[in-house]
Amino acid sequence: MPKVKSYSAAWLSDSNAPGRQLFEPSSETIRSRTLSPPSKTRSILGPRRTIARRGTEVFAAVGKEIRWADLAYLKDEWSTRQSRGRTGSTGVRIKREDSLQSIGDGDTDSAPGLRVIKTPVADDIRQLVISPNSNYLAILTAYTVHICALPDSSHLTSDDTSPLRPKIYTLGPTTHVTSRSPIMSALWHPLGVNGSCIVTVTADAIVRVWELSTQDRWSYDSPTTSVDLKKLADGTSLDQDFSASTSATNKGFSPDSFEMEVASASFATKGSGGWNPMTLWIAMREGDIYALCPLLPQRWAPPPTLIPSLSVSIVTTVASIEDDPEVDENEKLLAQQQLQWMGELDSQEPQILESLPGEPIVEVFTRPTRPGVVPRLQGPFYLDSNPETGDDLDTTVTDILVIGKKTETDELMMGEDEDLDLDDGDQEGLSLPVICLLSTSGQVRVYLDLEGIQAQWLPPKNKAKVGRLPTTTSPPSLLAFQAIDTMSPVEVSEDCWPVFSHDVMSRYNFYVTHHAGITFVSLTSWVFRLESELLADHEAGTDFRIGLLVNSQSTRDRIYAQPSADVSVALAACVAIRDPDLGYFLLSATPYEPIALTFDTPEIDLAPIRQESPIREREVSMAPLDFYEPRPVYNPPHVFDEGSVLPALLERLRTSRHKTVVNQEVRLSPLTLQIFTDAHKVLSDETYKLGVAAAEVFRRCELLQSELHQQVRKANEVKGKIDTINGVDRNNEAENVMYDRRIAEARDRQERLTNRVDNLRKIVGKATTRDLSTKERAFVDEVKNLEANVLGSLPSSSPSSSSPTTTGGGQESSAAQQSKQLWKRLEEVKKLQTELMADVESIKKSGEVDVAASGELRIPQDIRRSKLQQVQGLLARETALVEAVTSRLERLQTSV
Repeated sequence: MPKVKSYSAAWLSDSNAPGRQLFEPSSETIRSRTLSPPSKTRSILGPRRTIARRGTEVFAAVGKEIRWADLAYLKDEWSTRQSRGRTGSTGVRIKREDSLQSIGDGDTDSAPGLRVIKTPVADDIRQLVISPNSNYLAILTAYTVHICALPDSSHLTSDDTSPLRPKIYTLGPTTHVTSRSPIMSALWHPLGVNGSCIVTVTADAIVRVWELSTQDRWSYDSPTTSVDLKKLADGTSLDQDFSASTSATNKGFSPDSFEMEVASASFATKGSGGWNPMTLWIAMREGDIYALCPLLPQRWAPPPTLIPSLSVSIVTTVASIEDDPEVDENEKLLAQQQLQWMGELDSQEPQILESLPGEPIVEVFTRPTRPGVVPRLQGPFYLDSNPETGDDLDTTVTDILVIGKKTETDELMMGEDEDLDLDDGDQEGLSLPVICLLSTSGQVRVYLDLEGIQAQWLPPKNKAKVGRLPTTTSPPSLLAFQAIDTMSPVEVSEDCWPVFSHDVMSRYNFYVTHHAGITFVSLTSWVFRLESELLADHEAGTDFRIGLLVNSQSTRDRIYAQPSADVSVALAACVAIRDPDLGYFLLSATPYEPIALTFDTPEIDLAPIRQESPIREREVSMAPLDFYEPRPVYNPPHVFDEGSVLPALLERLRTSRHKTVVNQEVRLSPLTLQIFTDAHKVLSDETYKLGVAAAEVFRRCELLQSELHQQVRKANEVKGKIDTINGVDRNNEAENVMYDRRIAEARDRQERLTNRVDNLRKIVGKATTRDLSTKERAFVDEVKNLEANVLGSLPSSSPSSSSPTTTGGGQESSAAQQSKQLWKRLEEVKKLQTELMADVESIKKSGEVDVAASGELRIPQDIRRSKLQQVQGLLARETALVEAVTSRLERLQTSV
């Protein structure tokens, strides 16, 4: 959920800011708005999308003209002028105030970075829809559509500030006219070639596909495909004519004209998986939902993975159900139609269009003609588990938002060396389409398409085959997942038309804009959890997992509230912007002024990397702390700035046929009564508005007092925390005295620490000369004894050995008495060895002499050998014992 950092932008809302001219109404707009009766303005209901963007560039519709500006340039220009003003340059400030004049006064000198685009429209602009490639702008009024070829961005910084008049084409000059049905939606087809295909949907349920070309003016006059949904709903075969009627005659009442009144239409994004990019979803005012799939222009450009994924899916489906006797004929016919459609598509050789360096190659295909150009109308969808709210306004739908399923390219690209350059947002999320409906009461209903939309066509005109086909038993359905209210019952109005707006952070986040405010809705809290449940096989029970999903509700937060909540002062559909220069930014507007919300930048910061320097660190340290609570900026009611309509009424009376009554005395007559009645209506309406505005000002003044008290309390709390950190405990203490006292306290503390360190040093010095413990003395004596035993030296007298304790001395003496002197033992063994060897030699010599002399005395060989082995064994044992004792003594000396 985004956290609002500021509810206003000085470079847009300040009276002298150049960005204020972007939304400031012109005098002509104010005059027409004042003189037009309320009944006329409320007779035509529809969405108000008067803001479109191209990067940081914004196109805002004000009346019949379009304001074009670069927000990053305006913000930078405003910051530069403010910095110059703070330096004390009075001349620059005066020049800035004189140069910024209202566009509504007819002055052609505009602020830098802002231009005016003149349009040939005859009515106020209701919607602005920019193309995917940002080269076209669809300008919609209530009944007409105009296509503007957007100029280059260099016009914003040129010296010429006169209004621009780019090439603007009228779309359907004989089709979209005031005598026909109003236009509810104009959508740029996501699979159009270079974003040049637009789809218009009128209130009488007619869908038209226009493929535009600047070289062919005829492409703006007639659509390439037109479908009448009321005819298609009753269609039975492919050979019927479902095109819209060209006659402009009024038709009588029919149930279809009431139940199939279109409220809005929507496409999924281009990167969605499956059939979603070519599926048009249509929402009716009465709450029904329909789908057209596939709806394609004659020439279309799919993404790289669309055709391979559809081909694999279709071939797999046909192979699995072809020989299955349990599958009905309808499914087999549908699979064969899809295979026929894909077969014609696979036989084509795509046309390669040249693209700019660094951009992917565009492959253009031709729309298959078999099994048919016009698909089957799927619907109305059965809304499974649809919540019953008991509110009639909930059935009146105003907008629809479709979030396509994620693209699954892992299996498709398995074993391939190339990586696809796709948007990461389209590869994450839910493997099911999500459809959101918005009603007049501000309620958002979230539905899941569990079955998945597939391409469908009507059966061919074959009576025998049609007769064998069973009728469809169950209509397509959508599972209702959640209902979210964005308006209170007091704010609900029949004349309200809430709309959806996309978010730039996630495709599962969106905004709901209505006359009472702007609400942020996020579905990410349960989308990824539901996807993990669909893919993984958990050991937990179904009830437990369903409970987790039910408890993880969507995030909803009203980030902006309109103070007046007046339907006549409707908010334009908000536009979210994410840019390093602007940050995370949300822009909307009333008919009088802009509404700008700045959010805290998320963890992933898009700001450019700056080198660390002392100047930069100083700037960061001098930045103000954001400990305040942001509040919406209060703007006084615009009724105080509007002029009275009574002079215009008198002027009309002077130029009418009753102009003689103006200069005569007041006489009682029906004409005089009618004039006074009209004047009373005008005055009562104006005085009522003034009274309501004055009451609002009074309430705001009272609220301002409470807010000031709260702000003062918070400032006192912050001051107390700062004083606590600084060590201020006395009241009315001078600043120098406080600093001197803090320095004295620091010196005293330093002295105390120094004394404490000295004391610790003395204690440590004493601890090094303390007596050895009993175990330590015993260990030293043992080492000395080993040294004497091995090396033959006597132990030196030491305090520890000269004054042993009773227990320790007894142990040491007993150990010395029990063990022999190893050194002496070694000497004795060596001596014994020498003697034995001498005896052996002497015996050997004497034995040899005796044996040689007498020949009778002989010692057995085995006895002599066993004796020698015993002697050698004893010698080896003593040697090993001495070596072991020597190594142990060395280790003990090393450890000591």
